[in-house]
Parts: sequence; structure tokens; C-alpha cells
Amino acid sequence: MELVTKKRLHLLAGRSNLPLAEEIAEHLGVELGHPNLVEFANGEIHSKLGENVRGADVFIIQTHGTTAEHSVNDVIMEQLIMIDAARRASAKRITAVIPNYGYARQDRKAENREPITAKLVANMFAAVGTNRLMSVDLHSGQIQGFFDGPVDHLTAMPVIVDYIRHNLPDDLVVVSPDAGRVKVAERYTNQLNADLAIVHKRRVKGVKNTVEAVEIVGDVDGRTCVIIDDMIDTGGTICAAADQLKERGAEEIYALATHGVLSGPAIDRFKNSVISKVVVTNTLPLPSEKQIDKIEQLSIAKILAEAIDAVFEDNSVGEIFGGANQN
Repeated sequence: MELVTKKRLHLLAGRSNLPLAEEIAEHLGVELGHPNLVEFANGEIHSKLGENVRGADVFIIQTHGTTAEHSVNDVIMEQLIMIDAARRASAKRITAVIPNYGYARQDRKAENREPITAKLVANMFAAVGTNRLMSVDLHSGQIQGFFDGPVDHLTAMPVIVDYIRHNLPDDLVVVSPDAGRVKVAERYTNQLNADLAIVHKRRVKGVKNTVEAVEIVGDVDGRTCVIIDDMIDTGGTICAAADQLKERGAEEIYALATHGVLSGPAIDRFKNSVISKVVVTNTLPLPSEKQIDKIEQLSIAKILAEAIDAVFEDNSVGEIFGGANQN
């Protein structure tokens, strides 16, 4: 008797960004599974998978961000619990799909006696039995090395470049908000045939989320400037850079980033800033109180769906981006 093995794809999602997960499922033409997540009275999380995943290729989607109901720590724990449930249910391979990777900015020791929390997060996913990680525009490419298994590092560049081409003038200056993002900005200049400018900034030592933009390298006078970054959190970096660009004669300023954290004073800062439009993707949800006219959200679901399909079919993920997803 000849046995024919049938590959099965199961897609599960936590509660931090269900609209994105549902959009990914729609692109793949599959139904989202039922993790049956509940919380006990003391806040502990419980999951009981609603479908048989024995021998299946399981993809568990959870973006690491704070929501109205849960902290970033809650959602990381929720994803770990779902992965543990899938492993104990004999899933063949488990991929943690993390559109926004938690603690990505804590990727090195910047000062004495600090943790490297991005590595700690990777260790936790390895310990619970994750076979593969998938994420979008990691704050630092070195995070790929924190996890010993395969890591698919995706990029929102195709979505952002498409937006720029269809909505902004051709004569652009792509602006790197600091020296560390120059390599990423150069990839955008190559795609858009644009000029490059760099903001030299200084962080105030010992003070979190405080940045001083010091100098602009490059000609921005009378030009449309597009500030490109991986993440916008409190908006301090972007707004300080925009003020410097305006002082140097920039005609119009746009800010585009993959991850719109938009915490603390971010919304008020953008309301009062010289920036014409802030564009982010839906790796993180955009609650109603943050939906202002200046902020626009693009969908990353198609790219994530294509990457999930490539992994499931054992095809190349890099070919989706033509190799442009490597830092």
C-alpha cells in the first residue's frame, strides 16, 4: 500500500491584531482557526485549539504591541501559550508570525547593567518549541541571529514604495532620521531614483524617548522630503527631524514607517507638526482615537500571506522581494 502525505496549513491568531490576521487568511483562502483564548479571574491566559493540528504546518500570528485591553507582555505570553498548545497537539512545524517584534529596540547593551531583551524574547520562543520566526522590518537585522532556527525577515518596502510612487512627486529626497538608518534609506533611494539626506541626531543620555536633531546632511531646499524609518513611537525623532528639514527650506515633509506604535504624545505632536502626512502599515492596529487626518495606514497583509504560502510550499521567501529584504 502506498501512502500519500497531504500537507495541511493551519492559521491561528492571537487577539492583538485580529483584523490583520483575518486579511491574511482571506489572501490565503483559508479560515482562521479557533485558539479559544480565555482569561481566568486572576488574569492567567488559557488556550484550547479548536481543530486537529496533528502533523500540520501551523502559523500563529500575533503582533507584539499594547492594546486597550492588553500590554505587550500579555500578547507575547498569549502567543507563547498558543505555540505550546500546538506543540503538545503534535503540530509538525510551528511558525511564529510576528508582524511587529516586541522589545526589538533592546538589541544590545547601550549602558552598563542592561539586559538584551530582544534576545530574551527569542529564547522564550525557542524554549516553547517554535520552529521558525517570521517578522517585518526588525529594528536591527542582528535580531535574526538571536533565534537559532530559520528567520524570515520581511520588509514593507514594496507597499511603501508603491504608495510613494502613486501619491508623491517624482523629485524626492529620501531622508534617513539618523545615521543608523542610512542603509535602509539608500535602498529606498535606489527604488525611487531619489536623492538622499541624513539627519544627524543626538539622544539625551539617561533620558528615554528624548532626541535632539542637530544637523542635516544633503540638499533639501525647495524639495519634497520623505522621512523613512522602521518605527514611529512617541514621534520625537520624526518631529525633530521635520523641524530641521523645514528650517533648511524643505517644501513639504512626509513621514513613512512600517510600525506605527504612536504612544504617549505622538498624536498631539503630529497634529502640531510641519509634517503633511504620516503613513504607517497595519503591523500594529490603529485605534479610533489615533485615527486623525494626518495619519494613513497601509496594509501589509498580502506580503505576509505570500511569505506564509512560500514557507508552506517550501519555496523561497527572498524571491518575493527580489532579495531586497536583507539588511
